[in-house]
Amino acid sequence: MGDSSVAGALVPSVPKPEAAPSGDASAAAATAALALAEEAGTRAAGSSPQQAADGEGAADRDLLCPICMAVIKDAFLTACGHSFCYMCIVTHLNHKSDCPCCGHYLTKAQLYPNFLLDKVLKKVSARQIAKTASPIDQFRYALQQGNDMGIKELDSLMNLIAEKKRQMEQQESETNMQILLVFLHCLRKQKLEELNEIQTDLQYIKEDISAVERHRVELYRTKERYSMKLRMLLDDPAAPKMWTSPLDKASSFFLPSSRAPLSPSCPGSLQNKRLDLKAQVSQQGFQRRDALTCSDPPNAPIQSSNVIARKRQVQAQFNELQEYYLQRRRTGAQSHRQEERDIVTMKKEGYHEGLEDFQSVLTTRLRVIAELRHGDLFHSANIVSSIEFDRDDELFATAGVSKRIKVFEFSSVVNEPSDVHCPVVEMATRSKLSCLSWNKYSKNVIASSDYEGIVTVWDVQTCQVKVWCTKQEASVINIDMKANICSVKYNPGSNCYVAVGSADHHIHYFDLRNPSTPVHIFGGHKKAVSYVKFLSNNELASASTDSTLRLWDVKDNCPVRTFRGHKNEKNFVGLSVNNEYIACGSETNEVFVYHKAISKPAASHRFVSSDLDDADDDPGSYFISAVCWKSDSPTMLTANSQGTIKVLVLAP
Repeated sequence: MGDSSVAGALVPSVPKPEAAPSGDASAAAATAALALAEEAGTRAAGSSPQQAADGEGAADRDLLCPICMAVIKDAFLTACGHSFCYMCIVTHLNHKSDCPCCGHYLTKAQLYPNFLLDKVLKKVSARQIAKTASPIDQFRYALQQGNDMGIKELDSLMNLIAEKKRQMEQQESETNMQILLVFLHCLRKQKLEELNEIQTDLQYIKEDISAVERHRVELYRTKERYSMKLRMLLDDPAAPKMWTSPLDKASSFFLPSSRAPLSPSCPGSLQNKRLDLKAQVSQQGFQRRDALTCSDPPNAPIQSSNVIARKRQVQAQFNELQEYYLQRRRTGAQSHRQEERDIVTMKKEGYHEGLEDFQSVLTTRLRVIAELRHGDLFHSANIVSSIEFDRDDELFATAGVSKRIKVFEFSSVVNEPSDVHCPVVEMATRSKLSCLSWNKYSKNVIASSDYEGIVTVWDVQTCQVKVWCTKQEASVINIDMKANICSVKYNPGSNCYVAVGSADHHIHYFDLRNPSTPVHIFGGHKKAVSYVKFLSNNELASASTDSTLRLWDVKDNCPVRTFRGHKNEKNFVGLSVNNEYIACGSETNEVFVYHKAISKPAASHRFVSSDLDDADDDPGSYFISAVCWKSDSPTMLTANSQGTIKVLVLAP
């Protein structure tokens, strides 16, 4: 064998004479490796930091196994002077019989343990751990290496560790207590705020209870004064002479007219009437005393079914009513302007403004103030598809399947007691009408749409007609929809935003400046959206044939509330909004009114036929087909599929 070295070896080979014993070769190689490590350390100490880093990197590379390129583990030296990991060189010799570095012939018998190199590697590993490892890792490494340590040193170390543990536990306990204390302070603050809010609400409720009790007492006192007046009239012998006086004319319905001839039985009849009235007066006084003492009289009258139904309705809506009451009460208390108005209201009625508003919602009912029939002798079809007020709420127009637009004067319909009213203007069309709309700027202009897709604009005074066809393409903007469009409505606060109710169960909200993509798509209905109406610039109401109404916030693009109570599965039953109320029809021939803060109906009214011919018809065969609020008024127009039009007012 020659004394040459191979360029690929990472550990320099040591010249090995052929006659040299294997132990001397191992010692010589280990001595050379140690000398190499010391030389690297010496060069690193006497050089610059950059040179020291380069030297350490070179030394680390010299300590790598040429086979696995990792730090040598269980170093073994070959006869040719190269060091390898034991497992690496043994695995190599299982397949080949040469040195991986120099290629000389090599067998397993020519492998020798390199103890000195292992010692050097342990020292290098210890230095690396000292540089990069944490103190805990260093301590663990020292214990694993089995360093000699006395019992006293171990006891001292254990005491130090125990003290450190107690200190850390103390710090952790203090941190936990601090976190718990912060939580409790936050909870206390929140509960105090809730308590203050509850106390304020209780004060509101207490004030309102006192106001209602005072008003209730005033009602009973007024009732008592009328009873006393009747008693005095009955006890006074000259009372018959006073019955016809102008002052007591309002009470004349209790007594016979002085101009009527008296029959022989009149004295007895008059005496019986006096006794009945006395009994009624005493009963009223007894009820007043029981009401003042908040107790029920022994013979308290049984509550009517209407009162019981209203109480059940209040219980069913209690949570929403409570929320609305507190909202109105708090809002009224925070507004200085409303406080000034409240003072005037309190002086007049003893009611707070918020309580009065809430009472109007709690006790509101729909009352009929007028009724007329839309049909005529020449047209059997009477369904009213659309009904709407004009700009000034003086006229209203109706349209439907009778192929006629009829314009009525609202004041004459309300003031003249007649079921049949003649329209002011009547205009005939070629086909059935589906919708009409008054021009809000020009009083006499009205537009209608029919079942053939033709839009007609009428002048009510001259009956002139202008026609547009939906098949023409000369439009300003086209919005392509995949499903049928059921309703379209502009946002009242902008001429750029429009809401479209579609048969795909969604409401598409468009900005006409970019009509290709909707601003937002509101989803929640399970069937076609038949109507869309804006309550305000940010509130949108929609109706669907899934028997629900929904309220949406178009500013935050989120649903607000779902209204249920009416029935609508296949027909267009109408939708109209007015400030805080939403009105719609039902397929049960009823009109429903919802308050926007309450998901259940606030009031309803059922259409009952007064005709003998229609009395035997099934009420379920008719449905409400159109509704329309009068502007800023509790008055509304409603029509059904039978052709009956009613004027309803929402009042206590």
